[in-house]
Amino acid sequence: MTRFADLKNDRFLRACLRQATDYTPLWLMRQAGRYLPEYRATRERAGSFMGLATNVDYATEVTLQPLDRYALDAAILFSDILTVPDAMGLGLSFAQGEGPRFASPVRDEAAVAALAVPDLDKLRYVFDAVTSIRKALDGRVPLIGFSGSPWTLACYMVEGAGSDDYRLVKSMLYARPDLMHRILQVNADAVAAYLNAQIDAGAQAVMVFDSWGGVLADGVFQQFSLAYTARVLAQLKRTGVDGQVVPRIVFTKGGGLWLHEMGALDCEVLGLDWTVNLGTARALVGEGPRGKALQGNLDPNVLFAPPTAIEAEVAKVLASFGAPHTDPSRPGPTHIFNLGHGISQHTPPEHVTALVEAVHTQSRALRRA
Repeated sequence: MTRFADLKNDRFLRACLRQATDYTPLWLMRQAGRYLPEYRATRERAGSFMGLATNVDYATEVTLQPLDRYALDAAILFSDILTVPDAMGLGLSFAQGEGPRFASPVRDEAAVAALAVPDLDKLRYVFDAVTSIRKALDGRVPLIGFSGSPWTLACYMVEGAGSDDYRLVKSMLYARPDLMHRILQVNADAVAAYLNAQIDAGAQAVMVFDSWGGVLADGVFQQFSLAYTARVLAQLKRTGVDGQVVPRIVFTKGGGLWLHEMGALDCEVLGLDWTVNLGTARALVGEGPRGKALQGNLDPNVLFAPPTAIEAEVAKVLASFGAPHTDPSRPGPTHIFNLGHGISQHTPPEHVTALVEAVHTQSRALRRA
């Protein structure tokens, strides 16, 4: 078993487990990415996005870049949500400026019947990167592993690429729900195996990105997204290689409508987009012995405003969550500061500095108030 350094900053993990912290911990979705000039330089050396994601040294380097620049409280594995369907043989590629594309989309009965949980050896590069990053972090902050949700993966697998209207995947869902359920069953079991392998490699928390759950109709979301996220969660390991609890985070973009139902998921943390009021979410799912820690939820476009405006918006997010939990003797409602979606590639890096400083400074002051 790989021996990793002891954790020096465990605030993120403590907040995930609803334990009091001396300030509100912060990390950002897509924090290792194109807004950083050092990331763009490394990607240039790698030659392509997949060249970057499949090379352990490059993936380690870019995961650590935002931590060298900002006082963030967690690292997140640098990878892509589409590695799992790629390992299923769908042929993932990234054209310059076009986003992901699959050579063999899943659109008929034969293609659905051929789907299977992939050989995890095909994803060895991901697990090797997790171990490499964990070693390179040397206990600085915890490492988050992740996957796309079964439904989000299905969207890309059927559409063959990103989509504006989800016409192909929704057509299958309504016309042949049997085929869609079969895709989602395979995806859920594949995602669970994939996340468990990340945990075995050293991930200290895992996150399920249900990026496209919010495009579904009420009733359909529960049946085709939420149920399969629950199937993933039920299979996940509860402790990591060092014997510590591995918190599970679920983020559904556009999922505010179903917050009450998501409160019943077997996970520790719910991620929220910027359309949800944190105080309302706290009252609904964040209080009591079975409450969830909440993560979010600044609008990423706030980061285009000047630093004084960023500081004001941070204050609003912290105020909307309400009084921080400060009693170390018992669990209580906790907040992990994040954006309501991934950081934009056009974000000025110095504005992130203003964000991090504002969150840490203001949330410390709230605990002294």
